[in-house]
Amino acid sequence: MADHLPELPRDVLKVEQVLTAAEVRAVAVAGQPTSGSAAALQAARSAGRGVAGVSNNSTECVRVFLELHGLEAYVTKIVGRPSEQPHLIKPNPFPLITAAEQMHTDVTSCTLIGDSLTDIQAAHAAGATVIGYANKPHKADQFTEAQADVITEDMQAIADALTTA
Repeated sequence: MADHLPELPRDVLKVEQVLTAAEVRAVAVAGQPTSGSAAALQAARSAGRGVAGVSNNSTECVRVFLELHGLEAYVTKIVGRPSEQPHLIKPNPFPLITAAEQMHTDVTSCTLIGDSLTDIQAAHAAGATVIGYANKPHKADQFTEAQADVITEDMQAIADALTTA
């Protein structure tokens, strides 16, 4: 007998649909990408590195955001919140492992740039390298305690490192 998850109640599925629609609408007012992030994406691609977007938001939300800002050409794969499986969002390593598999690479050769503690935890659980992006002052201490491999407060520094590598 095959193992499978029990069917989710219709209300849960409706909530997920409403959440995804709200995320997509929010893209219009989310503002510009983080300073330096577009340059980091461009530098990664120029250096011949594959880039995957891994998010606890919906895949559709991430796709719309990238398209709105002309960045879709720099991201090869998007792995968003797994549909009907909220237990698989970060800090679960599932999205990172899935992205690595879709890009035909070993997750342990990947680097996650993340701005949350759950990103750091997911990367460690997957065996990936992790750069903590401390976009708020208190995060640097959190990421140090969580043992991020590198911590930066500047996405442009990542772009510069990729350009000179």
